[in-house]
Amino acid sequence: MLSRASKYAILSTLYLAEHSSKEKKISVKQIADEIDVPSPFLAKLFQQLVHAKIISSVKGPNGGFFITPKNGKKTVCDIIENIDGLHKLNECFLGLHECDSKNPCPVHFIVEPFKNSILGKFRDKSILEFSKEVADNGRVLTLKNIDLE
Repeated sequence: MLSRASKYAILSTLYLAEHSSKEKKISVKQIADEIDVPSPFLAKLFQQLVHAKIISSVKGPNGGFFITPKNGKKTVCDIIENIDGLHKLNECFLGLHECDSKNPCPVHFIVEPFKNSILGKFRDKSILEFSKEVADNGRVLTLKNIDLE
């Protein structure tokens, strides 16, 4: 399954896609505060994402991070591949080291179709498409300011 780093990278990239532009850059601290993740950890992830051209940045007093239309064409799979590697999505659901169609774990054939479906959606939808879907459907990127009682 996905590491915490990949989860944070996906959340923060979707946040940028919804709230930033070349004219409106956002700081790591602001994003970390908004989606409730550790700022230093997010800063390291952003270095990787900028290097992979998944997000963009500008240094200086008016600097920050943003998503360009070109960045927005990347996929969630690109984020996961850059942070964890795609092998994370192919790991055994029960954590066995050897698990595939020839050497299946007890739940392999139950879980495999779901993993393939998720992987397909992560490959087929761009970051901008995911971001639009999040906004259109009223989904949240954090539970930070939501009253759960």
